[in-house]
Amino acid sequence: MFTVCKGSMARFFFTILRKDIWCCCCNLCVSPLKVQMPALSPTMEEGNIVKWLKSEGEAVAAGDALCEIETDKAVVTLESNDDGILAKIMMEEGSRNVRLGTLIALMVEEGQDWKQVEVPAPEAVPSPALAGHTDPAPAPAVAFPPPSPSKALPSGPLRLSPAARHILDTHGISPKLASPTGPRGLITKEDALNLLKATPAPKAAPTTTITPADPLPVPTAAPTPPPPGVRPNIPPLSIPGKPGAPGTFTEIPATNIRRVIAQRLTQSKTTIPHAYASIDCDMAAVMLLRKDLAKEQIKVSVNDFIIKAAAVTLKEMPEVNVTWSGDGPQALDSIHISIAVSTDKGLITPIITDAANKGVQEISANAKTLAQKARDGKLLPEEYQGGSFSISNLGMFGIDGFSAVINPPQACILAVGTSRAELRVNEEDQTLRTQQMMTVTLSSDGRLVDDALASRFLDKFRSNLEQPQRMALA
Repeated sequence: MFTVCKGSMARFFFTILRKDIWCCCCNLCVSPLKVQMPALSPTMEEGNIVKWLKSEGEAVAAGDALCEIETDKAVVTLESNDDGILAKIMMEEGSRNVRLGTLIALMVEEGQDWKQVEVPAPEAVPSPALAGHTDPAPAPAVAFPPPSPSKALPSGPLRLSPAARHILDTHGISPKLASPTGPRGLITKEDALNLLKATPAPKAAPTTTITPADPLPVPTAAPTPPPPGVRPNIPPLSIPGKPGAPGTFTEIPATNIRRVIAQRLTQSKTTIPHAYASIDCDMAAVMLLRKDLAKEQIKVSVNDFIIKAAAVTLKEMPEVNVTWSGDGPQALDSIHISIAVSTDKGLITPIITDAANKGVQEISANAKTLAQKARDGKLLPEEYQGGSFSISNLGMFGIDGFSAVINPPQACILAVGTSRAELRVNEEDQTLRTQQMMTVTLSSDGRLVDDALASRFLDKFRSNLEQPQRMALA
């Protein structure tokens, strides 16, 4: 089927372009190449247009950066898949909450007049005011189910179990409507629940306020102050320009990252059976080795040794290096350690890939680079997707110990506290000495890592960390 531009009797010709048929005449109608909001991360549902890197009418080659998009993880550069000319920007800079698949720009082929691009008609979206407005329908009459004919109602007073009485009294339902199935006509809890399911919830009747033609003045009494410790009954309304007014609040718009963090934390705590186990590690050998390396101008942190120890332990205990999918456990062939990095927009976990086969110095360099890119919002998708084990360290904030939330679909996350000096008994000569101890807590998915396996993992982790030279041989 061919489409011909109307309004001109000039000669026209047809050109076939990428299976789209368009027409040319004195006024050209150019069929566009659509650029839609892509999924730049597995959990992305919408994105924000941060900045356009190309202008309308500018030539674009395949692989050129079109714009910067803020996903639920980071700010990612969207590259063009085609050669052509950027003809029309549909979503301007600063557009927020753009759903996946939304048209954000139009391109045309090289040599075509980009000013004559055919702009698709916008999809009709019902007005929120009209969409939420419906004519009130009359409330249906509440129909109560008749008693079951198979059971004859007992004569005399009704007999109810305590649970059935509580259910019916709470919902204001007459016990006479229940069909007793218990012995000697007893209304059981199940009878009450069945009646509750079959009884529709009554709708509140609209209230009518009658105002007299000439109302008389009514003396008003002074409001009674609330008792001590009780919050005053002030409506939580946000008053612009008065952030300090009592009972008001300031609404803070949530970023994509914050929303996804909230969703994933809720998913983790409600769907994963968390189990916790803690152990203390002697950090004397690590501290001594750090001093020796510092003399050779090699600067590594305690967290770098922790990452290495966790990776080596996972290599020695592959049964912990697993994830949970919808079909069950999945064993992983690679060991990628996710490290928690705090940014202004929220927490993100860049990945140290193949950590078991890297030295502490290389791990340190990778961790510093990834942490800086995370704070700048420049992480690539492959730099924060696909981790197998997470580490969260709050030791630099003076936290002795804490429990972290598992990052699904991973099986474990290790929470690291600060190192502290403790006076302990030396097992060899039974003398007191000061030791630098550090508490780590493993949060594990009980479906994958049971308590015994988690305990063996922590014991092996402590041995590796307390003997850092041993990790170099792993």
